[in-house]
Amino acid sequence: MSQLILFNLFNGLIVGAFYALMALGLSLILNLSGVINFAHGGFLALGAYIAYTLMPYVGFWGALLIAPFLTAFLGIIIERLLIRRLYGRDPLYSLLLTFGLAYIFEDVSRYIWGAQSVPFIVPGFLTKPLSNSLFFLTGYRVFMVVLVAIAVAALFYILNRTRLGMRIRAGTMDLETVSTLGVNVRVLRNLNFGLGIFLAGLAGVLAAGLLGLQPTIGTSLIMPSFVAIIVGGLGSLPGTLLGGLLIGVASGLTTVFFPSATEAVMYVMMGLVLLLRPRGLLGEEGRL
Repeated sequence: MSQLILFNLFNGLIVGAFYALMALGLSLILNLSGVINFAHGGFLALGAYIAYTLMPYVGFWGALLIAPFLTAFLGIIIERLLIRRLYGRDPLYSLLLTFGLAYIFEDVSRYIWGAQSVPFIVPGFLTKPLSNSLFFLTGYRVFMVVLVAIAVAALFYILNRTRLGMRIRAGTMDLETVSTLGVNVRVLRNLNFGLGIFLAGLAGVLAAGLLGLQPTIGTSLIMPSFVAIIVGGLGSLPGTLLGGLLIGVASGLTTVFFPSATEAVMYVMMGLVLLLRPRGLLGEEGRL
C-alpha cells in the first residue's frame, strides 16, 4: 500500500510540475496583458509536434532545446498580428480569439501530423527504472522534475535580476507609469507573451515523452492550469507554482483512495480556496 501511495504521489508531483509550468506561462500573459489565453494548450501541442518533426534531424536533445524557442517565436508573431489589436478592449474579445485559435491549432495538428497518436521516442537510458524496488522512478521522470525546477528557477531569475524582468514586474503593477517612463509597452508585451509561450512549448516536449503525442495533448492540461492560477492566486507567480504542485499531488493521492474523483478534486480545492480565501493562497489583495 505504501508503495502504491508513493507511486501516485510521485506521479502527482510530475503532473503538478506540468500544470505549474503551463500555469506560469498563462499567468505571465494574464498579469501583464490581461489576456486569458485559451490557446495555451494549443501552443503546448505545437511545441511537442515541432520537437517530433525535428527529432530525426537533431535528435531528442536538439529538439528539446530548439522546439520551445520556435514555439515562442510563433507566439510572438501571433501576438503581434492578432492579439495586440485587442488590448484595451473587453477581455471577452481576447478570450474568444484565443479560444478559436485553440481549435485552429488542434485542427492544423490533425491535418499535418494526423489524428492518431504518433511515437515520441526519448533516449533509451532515460526509460530505465533507477531501482528494482522503485520501478516507477525512471530516469525520464526524474529528468523532467529537475528540468522543470531549472526552468522555474531561470524564470524567477529573469523576472528578478534582469532589466526585462523588472520591466515586466513593473508593468504588471502599473503599465501606464512604465509607458510614461519611456518603456516601449508594445515590445514589452510581445516579449512577455513569447516568454509565456516558451514555457508552454517546453511543457509540451516534456509531456509528449511521458503522455504520448496526439492533437488533444494540450486540452487535458489547460483547465488544470487555470485552476492552479486561481488556487495559487491571481498576480502571484509563486502562488501559481504552489497551486500547480498542490493540485497535481492532490489528484495523485486521490487516485489511491477515490479513483473516480481524480479530476473532481482539483475543482473541489478551487471551490474551497474561493470560499475561504477568495484572492487565492498567495494572491494579492484586490486582484481580480
